[in-house]
Amino acid sequence: MSDHLTVVDHPLVQHKLTLMRDKGTSTAAFRQLLREITLLLAYEVTREMPLTTRHIETPMEEMDAPILAGKKLALVSILRAGNGMLDGVLELIPSARVGFVGLYRDEQTLEPVQYYFKAPEGLKDRLVIAVDPMLATGNSSAAAIDLLKQAGATDIRFLCLLASPEGVARMKEAHPDVHIVTAALDRELNSKGYIMPGLGDAGDRMFGTK
Repeated sequence: MSDHLTVVDHPLVQHKLTLMRDKGTSTAAFRQLLREITLLLAYEVTREMPLTTRHIETPMEEMDAPILAGKKLALVSILRAGNGMLDGVLELIPSARVGFVGLYRDEQTLEPVQYYFKAPEGLKDRLVIAVDPMLATGNSSAAAIDLLKQAGATDIRFLCLLASPEGVARMKEAHPDVHIVTAALDRELNSKGYIMPGLGDAGDRMFGTK
């Protein structure tokens, strides 16, 4: 654990992650597990959301009760695999605004290229949670955060299922102010940029496009 990274070691998170890593897990089961594990991770990534109070009347008496303060949070999916994490967070926070960042990697330069960007208004006044199952090289994630900051976001957190040491280091270098919440910090990247031991390509396993 550090100021920059939180690994959620809750037993349910780790159990579900093991099932997701298993190559024998079906597409349908993988998708369901991703939704469930994201919901659990969302508890951690939203832990420090600001609260205010509202005066209400319970069946017993009046009271000042805690309630979320400020604008609804913005949830931003890094396409395409990030979409698999939207449902889990939205189940917990159905009022969240949703945005999308589309990036692909240029085969010549290996740099991320933007092809789509649509974000909710008023990002500077919202907690922004960017979601992508895999933090591998960190290049696309860092580029996505660049775009969000350009759009006005100042309070950004990054939620992923798996992270590599290389990806965490790249994000810390590019965006030291963005806290990362993940279910596991894996061993390394292989020569093709896949997380090891990992779980393969999250998008392919989620959408059945192997």
